[in-house]
Amino acid sequence: MQFNFQILPTSLPLIGSQESSDIQTPSDWLSNKEGILNYAKISRRSKRVVSVRFSHTRRWWCGLLLGVVLGCAVAATILTRLDGSDPTNVLGLTPREVRLAERVREMEQQNQLLRRQLSISQNQLIQAWGAEGEENTDKLGDGTGNGEQSATKCKEKEFGVPKCEVLQIAIVCAGYNSSRSVVTLLKSLLFNRRNPLHFHMIADAKAQVVLHTLFSSWNVPHVEVSFYLTDNLAADISWVPNKHYSGVFGLMKLTLNKALPSTLKKVIVLDTDITVATDIAELWNLFSKFGPKQYIGLVENQSDWYLGKLWKSHRPWPALGRGYNTGVILIRLDVMRRSKWSQKWKLIAERDLTTLFSTQLADQDIINAVIKQHSEIVYNLPCQWNVQLSDNTRSELCYLEVMDLKAIHWNSPKKLKVKNKHVEFFRNLHLTFLEYDGNLLRRELFGCNNSRSITSSNSLAQLNEEDECYEFRRARQTNYRTHLFFLDYEYDPTTDGYDVTLVATLSMDRLQMVEQLLTHWDGPVSLTLYMSDAEAQQFLSYTQSSEIIATRKNVAYHVVYKEGNFYPVNFLRNVGVQHVNTPYVFLTDIDFLPMFGLYVYLRKTLQNIHPDDSKKAWVVPAFETQRYRLSFPRSKAELLNRLDMGELFTFRYHVWTKGHAPTNFAKWRTATTPYKVPWEQDFEPYIVVRKDVPEYDTRFVGFGWNKVSHIMELHVMGFEFIVLPNAFIIHMPHAPSLDIAKFRTSPQYKRCVKILKREFVDDVNQKHNSDIALQ
Repeated sequence: MQFNFQILPTSLPLIGSQESSDIQTPSDWLSNKEGILNYAKISRRSKRVVSVRFSHTRRWWCGLLLGVVLGCAVAATILTRLDGSDPTNVLGLTPREVRLAERVREMEQQNQLLRRQLSISQNQLIQAWGAEGEENTDKLGDGTGNGEQSATKCKEKEFGVPKCEVLQIAIVCAGYNSSRSVVTLLKSLLFNRRNPLHFHMIADAKAQVVLHTLFSSWNVPHVEVSFYLTDNLAADISWVPNKHYSGVFGLMKLTLNKALPSTLKKVIVLDTDITVATDIAELWNLFSKFGPKQYIGLVENQSDWYLGKLWKSHRPWPALGRGYNTGVILIRLDVMRRSKWSQKWKLIAERDLTTLFSTQLADQDIINAVIKQHSEIVYNLPCQWNVQLSDNTRSELCYLEVMDLKAIHWNSPKKLKVKNKHVEFFRNLHLTFLEYDGNLLRRELFGCNNSRSITSSNSLAQLNEEDECYEFRRARQTNYRTHLFFLDYEYDPTTDGYDVTLVATLSMDRLQMVEQLLTHWDGPVSLTLYMSDAEAQQFLSYTQSSEIIATRKNVAYHVVYKEGNFYPVNFLRNVGVQHVNTPYVFLTDIDFLPMFGLYVYLRKTLQNIHPDDSKKAWVVPAFETQRYRLSFPRSKAELLNRLDMGELFTFRYHVWTKGHAPTNFAKWRTATTPYKVPWEQDFEPYIVVRKDVPEYDTRFVGFGWNKVSHIMELHVMGFEFIVLPNAFIIHMPHAPSLDIAKFRTSPQYKRCVKILKREFVDDVNQKHNSDIALQ
């Protein structure tokens, strides 16, 4: 906060003196615009600010009073020493004492008058400052200075926009990578906003799946989302040849008048590579400045592209001056529709394509060509609303201070690697939102209850916080923010109907195991990662630097963002299974390496067996090593040799024998065909099943019974467990997880797992009419 002060006079003549008639009274000061009101142009938003202003006036008056009192004392001393006559009055006062007393009374009366004037001045100053504060507040409220609300009340408007007015924002988003970049834009909007927002997402099928899951799991109050499939709009623009890297999606903004609801009158349109640095309501307020014929607001292009001076043979599309950039657009849809926009842009595009043959900057070329012929339709937005960081940009002429920046546009194909003398600052601003914890944006907009908000389930409020297992129960009710297909994913299942996807979960401390896994498994993979926003960016950097990961497009990475105190392992498994596109899934853990060729073996085995019953679970035997460096066995015979030599062990034989004992490893050593094994309590094998397998129970978080409960329910539902004779996986050593450490050291943790086990068994028995009893 900045204060502007003006120096007041340090002394005033005494009231009643000749000089006092030439002095302005406090009332005159208040009426003088160069006086007290200019002394402190500070809004009455804080009583502390008023006290700061008033203290300067009070100090001056106190100094004056102190001077008067000291003057009286000096005068009394002088008169006493000068007059030595005898007392003549009834009170025994000498003439000199009488004159002194009269002088003292005169000074007291003058002091009383000064105090009254000071009191009046105080009240007038406070009233004047209050009126100024209300005026400033009302100016912020309605943009006219005619507001009626008190400054002490909650402001009903910001930047001329009513507090609870819903702002409409349209974004074109296509593909998995684009859906990742749009999240940073969304964070920057939500971080700065004070109004409800309604997002209109023009998206292809891939992005729609991602964004629908993201918004529903993000659960941000006072945010609504509508989706519009690009397939329904492609016919209107696919005839336009386009050399831009965005393809047909770069032309989608031309169809917004048709795509968006007819009831929608105005909308802000943003590219996914925009980072907003202020409240978007400021931009929305600029609609009020449009003229009657203006229906599209744009920022001037900040490069010489449309001037045709970049290289010798450069032939840009026609544009008005430097042209306009379409990364940020204000559109009055009602006026646009009345102007017959669709016919207008198509006629102009057809004409220019006869000589230019294709667009180079997609919709931007065609919109500029329209404006060239119809300049009356455009409103020039302040350049700070689209600071363009492309090559050869002149954007530095647009801002002098950080506060000038409103929206940053990474419109170069190089994105964050573009060359710009201020790029480090812009990059840091972008990374701030990129790594910002999106869970913190789930804040309520108080006073806007009339705007529909997405509310969380009442089940969380019904939990008893005195329950010693409250944290476990809360974790089950948590709606974890989920970003599906964080990286590009491309895979078409085999046509034989027996394709298998490996499903596993991991956190940041297991990331190094992904490369090893991919060298052992050639088929499709579905990995769910539990990470913070910052860790997700570290993961992205890791994948871009890994040749093994970068070359595999058949691996789906789903990011579930951290929230709470537990690792929600079963929630993560469910996310991974729900989004596979193969008939079968192999349910394993990230710290197991499958034998070489296991993917091909599973497919061939399923083809040969032709399972006619979906209620079969094919068990892959699990082993382990305690050596960090292991020469991985290439065959079953080699594995058995290592087993006999003590280099390998059956999994958890020395810690949790019950978990895998039913696999019957003794029989597996000599088995050549699949064999059925009975279910036993605490059995938790790694299995291959159809993808429509029942979900994992999400009450089990962290360590303990997360797989056991799933296998138990499969058994109750009638699943058979069949061991595969020539398949195996090996557990690789690693440091214990935090949840295992909690389980081993916390009696309360163990008690809660037992309680959850009993409750789960009761629920399963009731659900499936079974009679399982815990041993």
